[in-house]
Amino acid sequence: MKRFIILLVLPLFAFTSFHKYYISVTQIDYIERKQSVQIISRIFIDDLERLIRERYDETITLGGKKESLKADEYIQRYLGEKMIIKINGKRANLTFVGKEYDVDLVKCYLEIEDVKKIESFEISNKVLFDLFDDQQNIIKTKINSKQKSVILIPQNESFLFTYQ
Repeated sequence: MKRFIILLVLPLFAFTSFHKYYISVTQIDYIERKQSVQIISRIFIDDLERLIRERYDETITLGGKKESLKADEYIQRYLGEKMIIKINGKRANLTFVGKEYDVDLVKCYLEIEDVKKIESFEISNKVLFDLFDDQQNIIKTKINSKQKSVILIPQNESFLFTYQ
C-alpha cells in the first residue's frame, strides 16, 4: 500500500518547482530619430516589494487598489541607485517615466533624452543584487540597428557595449 501511495504522489512533485528563479529583464532601445534611449525593466512584483519593504518602508504595497502612494517614489529612487548607464563614457541621466503591472511583473519605464549618437553604452544593473545572491539581470539592447544581450550577476554587474 505504501508503494502505491509513493507511486501516486511522486509524479506530482515532478511538476512542482522547489526553486524560485531570481531574474529581471531589461530591454534598451535607442530611437535615433527621437534622440532617445527608451528602457523597460521587468521585475517580479513580490521581489521588488520585499526589497522596498526592507530598504525604505515596511508597510509598502505594490499593485492593486491598496498600492502605497509612495510606490513610484521608492521605485524611482531604487532604480536610480542600482541602474547606472554611461553613454560614450559619460554618465546618463535616467528619467523614471512610470510603471505598469502585468500579471506578476512590474514594468518600469525609463528614458534618457538628448542622445545624438552612441559609440559606447555601459550599463551597471545591480537591481535586487542586495536581496538575492543568485539574482540575474538580463540586458537586451537594440542600439544602432544592432541587437546585443548580456546577463549580469552580482560578481559581474556591468558590461560595456561598443558600436564603431
